[in-house]
Amino acid sequence: MQIALENIGKSFGSDLIFRGVNARVEDQDRIGLVGINGAGKTTLLNIITGGLEPDEGTVTRGSSLSIGYQRQNAGLQKGNTILEEMRSVFADVYAMEEELQALREEMSKNPKAPGLEDRYKEVEDAFLARDGYQVQVKINTVLTGMGFAEHGFGKSIDKLSGGEQTRLAIAKLLLEQPSLLILDEPTNHLDFKTLGWLEDYLSAYKGALLVVSHDRYFLDRLCGKIWEMEYGELTVFPGNYTRYIQLRDERNIRQQKLYEAQQAEIAKLQEYVDKNLVRASTTKMAQSRRRMIERLEAEPAEKPKARMKPPIIHLNEYAAEPVKDVLLAESLDVAVGEGEKRRTLLSGVDLAVARGDKIAVIGGNGTGKSTLLKCLLGKLPANPGARITWGRGVRSSYYDQGSDHLDSSLTVLDTLWEYYPRSYETPLRNMLGAMGLKGEDVFKRVSQLSGGEKARLKLAVICLAKSNVLILDEPTNHLDLATKEVLEAALQEFTGTLIMVSHDRYLLDRVPTRIWELEGGQLRQYKGRYTDYLRTVSGKPEPKTEEKPEKKPEQSGYSKGKEQRRADAQRRREYAETEKLVAQLEAEVWSLEQQIASPEAAADYLLLQDLCAQVEEKRDALSRAEDRWLELSE
Repeated sequence: MQIALENIGKSFGSDLIFRGVNARVEDQDRIGLVGINGAGKTTLLNIITGGLEPDEGTVTRGSSLSIGYQRQNAGLQKGNTILEEMRSVFADVYAMEEELQALREEMSKNPKAPGLEDRYKEVEDAFLARDGYQVQVKINTVLTGMGFAEHGFGKSIDKLSGGEQTRLAIAKLLLEQPSLLILDEPTNHLDFKTLGWLEDYLSAYKGALLVVSHDRYFLDRLCGKIWEMEYGELTVFPGNYTRYIQLRDERNIRQQKLYEAQQAEIAKLQEYVDKNLVRASTTKMAQSRRRMIERLEAEPAEKPKARMKPPIIHLNEYAAEPVKDVLLAESLDVAVGEGEKRRTLLSGVDLAVARGDKIAVIGGNGTGKSTLLKCLLGKLPANPGARITWGRGVRSSYYDQGSDHLDSSLTVLDTLWEYYPRSYETPLRNMLGAMGLKGEDVFKRVSQLSGGEKARLKLAVICLAKSNVLILDEPTNHLDLATKEVLEAALQEFTGTLIMVSHDRYLLDRVPTRIWELEGGQLRQYKGRYTDYLRTVSGKPEPKTEEKPEKKPEQSGYSKGKEQRRADAQRRREYAETEKLVAQLEAEVWSLEQQIASPEAAADYLLLQDLCAQVEEKRDALSRAEDRWLELSE
């Protein structure tokens, strides 16, 4: 057991955050903590980490508990380089290494000095216990997996962006290996490659994991338990996010039926009481039923709480269809910067978008996804010779992932009036209300809004536009899970044309019909959704339904014995071959780890990436070989 919460309650002033929280974190748990913004998730994490004390209840911590907590704001040492920050995790190991070197030098000068040999063995045992010879391998592997090899490990932390610093903070926690790792929105700022590496790493993590995330794909792949925080209560569900949704809905349906059945029973009993209480012949029976009513009301069936209403998003209210050929682009180059700093991200792009297409643009950070959208919309100048043609009847809306285009000095309501100056106040306020911006919220200035509120304001602008073509850049950023689900459903139902940039793999697996991948200065096009794209690039065939093997006729005792001897001989040969393969793979992994730890690899990020990819591949093969060897040895 890592930690246990018993009847935990917390309030701030007169505001109750939660009460009666009961939950446990076991040694190998993979827990996803979900709930709308403001539900109390961060408060609960602060109580678990000891940053806050509960008003009531008990927190019990395991004797070997160590907690690593990655907040959305990274806490790194300013002035350090990337490598210095990672090496600080192993300060004790480097100190032991220096002491071992000093002891070796001292023993070479005074081999008979008393106590030196004993001290050397003591320090060496501690050094080996901390896996000291593998420290540089661990650092290089984690930094490469988290996407820092191309920076060069000598780069100052101060020169990293906020997102990069968050990634580095996660890398540092992975190296620290606490028994309970707590991550707050770890998937923000990660491209697909880094995200896949992180998921693989966390899947094999030896400690417990508690993660707050709005990434449903991440929660599905990683978590075996979901904690839902809502209405001041914590409910624990087994399974991943998809299973949690199923169980939550089943529970609500069951509770609703129990509640309705009890209310119907109370109404029936009450009707009998009302009719028969005043009659002498039936008074006792009526009184008995009244007592039954009192017992039912004393232990009422809980009525399911209405789920906090997500926004209402309608996108299909456009009046006219465009022509069939919505967009044609030829010989388009996508570049950033000016003059000597100008850098081409894509060259010679040819695109065709038909009416009804739903296209997702994917790729690593900095590959030009957002810049491509802006070039297509004319918000950035196209190169000479490029041709971009939008079809007749196209009415497009653009959702910018940033909020710099919003005037921070305007109120929420005035922002809509800026876009729609001829509209009356009532329809504008109705739209804002549908987005969860109600009452006094409409008079807040944009500068006072949270990231989620700004996102919903931008969605309100899109919905009012009634466009038949939507260009969306990271539309699910800053949205809570419920709002993401509503937006996803609206985009699935949208009958117009969609081009969107997104890192939301759950969305990518449900909405697009085509994928544009940006990589290596090229744009590649794939049919289907994200899973289809993954299958295509990995070269894996479509999964086939497994056929049942034919039932063979019974063999005679002699034939069965002959077959058994042949099978036993084959098993012995495979056992010997697998044993050799395990030894070979262990040697290859060791050799690659030495290369990863070398100064040459640290100085060449492409080489380091290649080596790390090779060692991960060899480790997977080694794990499979060891499993097979164990099977054969039984």
